Amino acid sequence: MAGTRTIAGSGLRFYDRRVISDRGVGFLVMENTILEMRNITKTFPGVKALENVNLKVRQGEIHALVGENGAGKSTLMKVLSGVYPAGSYDGDIVYEGDVRNFRVLKDSEEIGIVIIHQELALVPQLSIGENIFLGNENAKNGVISWGDTFNRTKQLLAKVGLAESPNTLVTDIGVGKQQLVEIAKALSKSVKLLILDEPTASLNESDSDALLTLLMEFRKQGITSIIISHKLNEIRKVADQITVLRDGMTVKTLDCHKDEISEDIIIKNMVGRDLADRYPPRSVPIGETIFEVRNWNAFHQQHRDRQVLHDINVNVRKGEVVGIAGLMGAGRTEFAMSVFGKSYGHKITGDVFVDGKKVDTTTVRKAIDAGLAYVTEDRKHLGLVLGETIVHNTTLANLEAVSNATVIDSVRESRVASDYRSKLRIRSSSIFQEAVNLSGGNQQKVVLSKWLFSDPEVLILDEPTRGIDVGAKYEIYTIINQLAADGKGVLMISSEMPELLGTCDRIYVMNEGRIVAELPKGEASQETIMRAIMRSGEKKQ
Repeated sequence: MAGTRTIAGSGLRFYDRRVISDRGVGFLVMENTILEMRNITKTFPGVKALENVNLKVRQGEIHALVGENGAGKSTLMKVLSGVYPAGSYDGDIVYEGDVRNFRVLKDSEEIGIVIIHQELALVPQLSIGENIFLGNENAKNGVISWGDTFNRTKQLLAKVGLAESPNTLVTDIGVGKQQLVEIAKALSKSVKLLILDEPTASLNESDSDALLTLLMEFRKQGITSIIISHKLNEIRKVADQITVLRDGMTVKTLDCHKDEISEDIIIKNMVGRDLADRYPPRSVPIGETIFEVRNWNAFHQQHRDRQVLHDINVNVRKGEVVGIAGLMGAGRTEFAMSVFGKSYGHKITGDVFVDGKKVDTTTVRKAIDAGLAYVTEDRKHLGLVLGETIVHNTTLANLEAVSNATVIDSVRESRVASDYRSKLRIRSSSIFQEAVNLSGGNQQKVVLSKWLFSDPEVLILDEPTRGIDVGAKYEIYTIINQLAADGKGVLMISSEMPELLGTCDRIYVMNEGRIVAELPKGEASQETIMRAIMRSGEKKQ
């Protein structure tokens, strides 16, 4: 069942190949190549990030790029888009049949290559319309035509399925909608090749599905996409080809319509070994209650009359890993931050107990002294000082332990950083490498090192594996298990329900700022969690 068709006015001729698979039946795949990257080698001081990488992408397909953190995926895309300019790497970029030398990002955008980074490049206090045309304004003689800007914005928002007003401030819409604004911005630049770096990392399940559906619609329109993602189920759902990188080199390209594709096969190529069990086994005796929060309430940080947390009661026992499940906006992060030194919210009331004793957690310093540690979901802005080294980031929460009479002992500090680098298997050129130059997974390990060095009794983990690969996830799960084995208490927030089910002894379910269910491991499933959320919503109505 095959044929060809041409999209009117596009000059593009497509080969229509129908495929029966678990991803559906029938979609367009272009047989000719739009992009070829040949023998790309990129070196940073002390580190060879890419070594003779080859990538070939067909016109009108969704091409997935996967690999462990530090494999070189984002670096390769920065080379392609001109973030790393021609001359700073070896090899050739061939786009639409011509060798290209991009000096700056604008060079690639002018011929239809647009990259959307994992950290969205939107200005929160500007409107959607202003963001979409920022740097690409609809202007005549230096005067912006706001009428044209907002009319064009409406058209672009309709294409990505957003019903928001162009005048809406970006700060007033959720992360899922912000991602769609970024895509609308790409469409405004007449995109032909769209690069998305971890586009669903911060999205809930429904927003992720909407984004993937949009990419499949773009494929029908002839737009080519390259997607970097650690969510292998999503990759299998939408990709036509999958290229695997490992240690800065191309390992394999899988054709999803010809080759056998499974998550196990992808993982084996990514990590170079079978990962028999995604979640390491744990058998730890559960002890007495080590951490308890009673009757916790808090109001919104900005909208100070809106209550966001309502009478929350949770507890964690020694050796126990307790999860908090919930949809985006359920209040999980707000709860964790408000408990940890009132880092979020106001008019906060309630009590915190550690080892049965009421403790003062009204400041971050007091929370740390009480035995709490909080690993934030936003490692780049709140978890690390990116311009500082691994050494300085590792000891930041416990400087007293590496100081003599307020003077930091650099030898002792380096010894501590080296120890944690070894124990947590942080991949870096040295302990003096700046955090900004580490991969996401290794940045996360540095954040964990910082809080482990503070020697907490209770560790609160907020999306601890967001945006990191399966191999690094396994290592972090192993660290969590070791904490439990040491008698610590772990409270883990995650948007990935399989992760909670695979790692936790007990799960609380949150919805709209309330605890709506408490499920022991034997009763917890994706269905029971979602049922608890839906039922709580029905009760409120």
